Parts: sequence; structure tokens; C-alpha cells
Amino acid sequence: IAAHHSCGALHSPYILPSYIPLYPNRPSVCSESMYRLTRRIITFSRRVQRFSSSRKPRVNGAIGQSVLLAGGLLGGLAIGYGAWNNKKAPPTFIPVEGERQRDEWKKVLTKCIPAIVTIKVSTTRAFDTELPGFGQATGFIVDKERGIILTNRHVVGSGPVTANAIFQNHEEVALKAIYRDPVHDFGFFQFDPSKIRHMQLHEIPLQPDNAHIGLEIRVVGNDAGEKLSILQGTLARLDRPAPSYGSMSFNDFNTFYYQAASSTSGGSSGSPVLDITGSAVALNAAGKVGAASSFYLPLDRVLRALKLIQNGKAVTRGTLQTTFRYAAFDELRRLGLPDELEGAVRASSKHSTDRIEGMLVVSRTLKGGPGYGKLMPGDILYKLNGDLTTKFVPLEATLDDNVNKTSEFIVVRNQRIVNVDVPVGDLHDITPKTLLEIGGGMFNNLSYHQARNHNISLDSPGVYVAVAGYWLGKCGAVSGTIIRAVNGIPTPNVTALEKVLADVPDNKKIALRISHVTQPLQEAIVIPRLDRKWNQMVRRVRCDKTGKWNAVVIKAPPQKPEKSQALAVSSPFVPGNNKVEKSISNSLVWVSFFMPMLVDGIHTNFYQGTGLICDAEKGLVVVDRNTVPTTLGDVTLNFGGAIDIAGQVVCIHPVHNLAVIRYDPKLLKDIPVKEAKLTSLDEPEFTKYWSNVERKDQKVHVVGLGGSAEGQRLVSKVGKRSLTQQAYFPIPHLPRYQEQNLNLLSVKGINTAVGSTEAQDGVIINSESLDVMGYWASFY
Repeated sequence: IAAHHSCGALHSPYILPSYIPLYPNRPSVCSESMYRLTRRIITFSRRVQRFSSSRKPRVNGAIGQSVLLAGGLLGGLAIGYGAWNNKKAPPTFIPVEGERQRDEWKKVLTKCIPAIVTIKVSTTRAFDTELPGFGQATGFIVDKERGIILTNRHVVGSGPVTANAIFQNHEEVALKAIYRDPVHDFGFFQFDPSKIRHMQLHEIPLQPDNAHIGLEIRVVGNDAGEKLSILQGTLARLDRPAPSYGSMSFNDFNTFYYQAASSTSGGSSGSPVLDITGSAVALNAAGKVGAASSFYLPLDRVLRALKLIQNGKAVTRGTLQTTFRYAAFDELRRLGLPDELEGAVRASSKHSTDRIEGMLVVSRTLKGGPGYGKLMPGDILYKLNGDLTTKFVPLEATLDDNVNKTSEFIVVRNQRIVNVDVPVGDLHDITPKTLLEIGGGMFNNLSYHQARNHNISLDSPGVYVAVAGYWLGKCGAVSGTIIRAVNGIPTPNVTALEKVLADVPDNKKIALRISHVTQPLQEAIVIPRLDRKWNQMVRRVRCDKTGKWNAVVIKAPPQKPEKSQALAVSSPFVPGNNKVEKSISNSLVWVSFFMPMLVDGIHTNFYQGTGLICDAEKGLVVVDRNTVPTTLGDVTLNFGGAIDIAGQVVCIHPVHNLAVIRYDPKLLKDIPVKEAKLTSLDEPEFTKYWSNVERKDQKVHVVGLGGSAEGQRLVSKVGKRSLTQQAYFPIPHLPRYQEQNLNLLSVKGINTAVGSTEAQDGVIINSESLDVMGYWASFY
């Protein structure tokens, strides 16, 4: 049993244990069977020992054979040896290899940890697929003289960010983003090294060539927000496909990822993957939820970008707008790879440690891109500019060095070798770097990532809506909307959109032709009002030298005063089904309130409800504070579902659930608007009347307008008045006003089968006198 487990442990030379047991060559007391067993273990150990360490293990004594086995397992064999001979077991266990590795790792971590920082990032504006927010991540210094920190692209962000780095001695410095790769998940921050005054700066060298299967690694960083965590693992794969984060997110492609079971989690993004020499062999990028698998970005292209930045040169990035994937030879044969070509490709790496096990295949090309119509899905890449190209790194190296030039591709298509000349485009040209703010909405050019995710051509794609904002959100637009045209004028990019909207005044209606990235062929026309009152129109352009987004305010054109013109519309009001509804129908109006931003504990920016016209001459309407919660917003009044006019908030009661708004009565000159008939009783008389026990069975009507699903249909319910009672309301979940010192009218016997009064507001009307006795309001 000991031999079986020992051989199993020795099968992998990278998990060799820490102890060396010593046995005599052939003691006279040892039985023949035990001797054979020991010799077999020794012979196997010698073979494995060549791969485990070049250093000769220490041997305690002049006589003995070294056997690298697990201490616990071989300890059982040593006890068996002593029991077999009925003597004390002679072997001794001396820690050598494991102790040496622990010392080496201790030295490496002591040296590298000061170069690893916690990064706090605030995304200040929505841009492309990223939304505003705050997060933590990791980075590490790769150039201490220039203060360059390497981290992930999804940490640097594609849009405006502010960031700080916290060192291990708790010193904190500001960071500026100087580079984010258009495709791969890496980017660089920069800080001022002179700001660090109380510690010596260190840097971690990048050694992508050190990565190999079985390499023992340490992932050091701000895992789970703990500032410093050290996770160990072993590289298991070097050819994993790039992880997918969803169709509405950034996705890396045209690269391999490394994989190890290191159980990284949130906060460890940007952590260095260290080997025992203290070099970074990869960059931690992602992990699989519910599993220990972690995914690392190789550093080949990262190292190139770093060297160019250090030399003050631009990081050129070429693209064919084509996605490749790596396929094994078994699949390649099914795609038409000839046997003789496969043999030639395999033979080219016969004497190399990096054996070729597959080739690159065209997965898809984007319509209108450089590779469209030249490279076909299923093409097997054989040579590029005369060189055998079977991996992503040489492919990207050639493209990056030949931007705006033509490259010669030799591919295998339908068992035939085809030569294709393909122009190489500039990847930075199709990466958005301009942000346009309009009415609280954020707009940018459609990015290559979103175009690739949804197969949209980048020739004239339209403007991408990162956040719809105040004005565009009113008409139902959401993130991912594409604006194709404004008032019939095409808007292929933000420059065209800015040119069209720059001359549009505030509150002016415009017609937008829009679609969504998930359904680019399904278009719609919406007519919102442009907002330039609550939010300025601002253009921001990214500058990688300063790390800032330079802003230019686009001034609104002068507002032309509009004359009040009466609307030529017949009476839009619903006549009502009974005398109570008929008496109040012309006094009810549907009120919509839109807030450009949230204030004062208000939890949403859109409210609707029924308003009561109390003064038709001055255009005064009473609503509850669950319809108009604050003065910060725009009011729209709808009469009978046919007429929409703008309103203005006159006042918000500081204590009670009451608000007053005003509209222009001149706009409703020929429409029979009627102010409500309020009860003439003063408070003591009203309380006495309502509490009169003898008339407690007198009926009242609760009349209002139905919700948005019911349009402008009058809704009324019949009940019986009851005693008044003092109002008690719980403390609101969000801090806002709380009603107090108020008596409520109780209405009993309402038939809720025709609809709940919780979703209704309006007024309480005396069924006999038709006076308005109270307002049916919502307090939440």
C-alpha cells in the first residue's frame, strides 16, 4: 500500500514532498521482498528526481539512497521496516526541498509585496458598456521610475474615472489612466513617484516566457477587498479561450488565457501572477463563479505596450475586425486541412519545447471590416506575410506592426490553399474616445466590442446610448439604444449628433429614429422633448497624456418666447356614468411629474396621479405629494387623455400631503374646464357633520382617474362615511416628510371587487350635495 501511494505522489514532479528518507543499500536483516519493494521505489525516484530539482538532496550519512517521497506515506514504510526487523527504525527525515522552496517564496513575497497596490476606482460617467459606480481592485508597479502601474482594462475603464492607489504602508496617491487596450484586458495607471515619501518603491518584472504547465504560482492582491491576500496555485492550462462576460459587456478575444485553481474573487483583478523568481508571468483577470478556476491574461502584448510607453511611442494596434479561434488538428481535418500540410506544420515544431497542437481558424468577420469578404468563417490560417502563424501572439504582433498596410494571408479553404491580401485597420480608430452629454444622457460612438457582440457594421452604425438620461428616458429608451437619425438627418457618430442637436432649444420636440443593439433591424420613431434646462450639453474628449477628459460646453440657442394659443379641441372630458361622476368630470386632470435627479429621499424620478382643479381662472390644481413630491422637476397635465400642456409647481406644503401646481388657462380657452365645488363647512362644522351618528349611513363616492393602464377613464366607488380619526403613519424607510397632526376621514363599505382604492387617488364627494368633502391621497 505504501508503494502504491508513494508512486502516485511521485507521478507529478511538481508536488514532490519535503522530506528525504535514508535507507541502507541492502541491510542483512531486511527480507528479500521488502528489499525489492524499496529498490523499485528508489529506481522510480531517481527518474523523477531529474525533473524535480537540479540540486542534489542532502544525505545524512555516507551510506544511503535518496528517495523523494511523501513524508507521511514513507513514514508508514519506515515503521513497517522497524516492525519487520523488531528494531527501532533507522531512517531519519530531513527537510530539504520543501524548506528551500518556502524560504525562496518568503524572499520573493517580501520583495514583491511593496510593489503591489490596492486601487480604488470611481467611474464618474456612463460610457460604452460601463455604468457609474465605485469599486476596488489590484495593480502592481512595473516601472518605479515613471510610476507606471499595470492592472486590468476593466479597472482602468473605457470612460472617465478617478482612481487612487493605496500602498502597503497605507500611503495613498492619485492615479491617472494613461492607456487601456482596445481589446485585451489590461491597462496602465500612472502616479507621481515623488509623492511616496516613506517607503522605497519596488517594481515587478514581466516575464511572459516563464509560464509553463505545472508552474507553481502565487496570486497576490486585494482579493475580496482584504488589501493583501496570497493565493497559491499551479498553472494547468495555457490555451484556454478568453472568458465571456455577456453580450452587453466587454469581452476579450483573439488571445489565450491561462488557468489555475487559485480561487480568486472580487478585488483581485489586476493582481500579479508570480513565479518563484519574483517575476510576473500573467495578469489575473477573472474567475469562474462557484468553482476554484481563475483565469489569467498572458503578458506578451502587455510587455510590448509597456516598452512603447516607456519609450514615449504610441501603442499601435492593428485589426481585421475578424475573430479567430484555436482548433486542434482533429477538428482542422474536418475543416479540410490536408494531411501533408498537417505533417509539415507538426514537423516545424518537432525539436521545439512549444509543440504545435492546432492552428487558428476564422470564427467570424464583421461586415464592412477589412477582413469582410476576404477571410471566410472556417478559413484555416497557415502563413501570414510568409511566416507560419499558428498562435495568437505572432498574429497580433504582425497586425500591430502593419497598421494601415496590407498583409498577405495564406489560408486553407475547402482543402485548397488560398492567398489573400487584407488591409490592416487601426484598432484605435474604432474605439470610442468622445463622450457627449445631453439632458443627463451619455452618448458615444458604437464600440467595436458592442458591434462584434451583436454583429453590427461599423460603417455608419449610429450613436450608442450608454445611459438614456432624463429627456430620452421619458420615451422609453434604455441603455444600448442606437440613435440612427434626428429629424430625418442621419447620425452615424457623436459628431453628427452634436451638430444636429446644437441648434435645438430647450423643451423642443424632436423625432428620433432608434433601434437597440440586440435588435438592430427593428427600428422605432420616438418624439421626446430635448432638455437643456436641467443639464448642459457637454462634449468630453479623452487625453491619454494627461489622463483627463477635456470638456467643452455647447451653449443652447436663445429661447424664443412662445405665445399662448388656445387649443382647438372639443371637450375631451368623459361625461361620467352617474350624477356624481358628471359633477366632477371636468374638474379632474391627470398629472405627470418627471424629476431630472433624485433629492430629499425620493426613491424614483417619475410620478403620476389625479389632480383637482380648484381655481379654473388662475389654473390652480391640487395634488398629493405622491404625485408631485418636490419642486425639482417638470409637470405635464393631461385633460381627458387628449391634451397635454406644461405646468409649474407653485408650492409644496412643508408638513402635510399637499402640493399646488399651475397651468396656463389661456391654452384651454374653449374647453369647459370647471373648478371643483368644495364643501363650505368650516373645520368644527365639518367634524360635527362627518361624525353625526344619526347620518352615519349617508353614502359618499370616491372618484378619481384610473392608472395609466386604464387611460383617462373615470373610476368611482361607493362607501359609507365613518368617524374621523387621527392619522398615524410609520417612519418612512427612506428619510422624507412624515404626515402628522392630521385627522383622516374614514370610508367603509367600499366594494373592492371593482378595484382596489390603493391604486387610486381623487376626491371624496357627498352623494347628495355633490360637494367635495376631502382628497383621497396616497401617503407613501
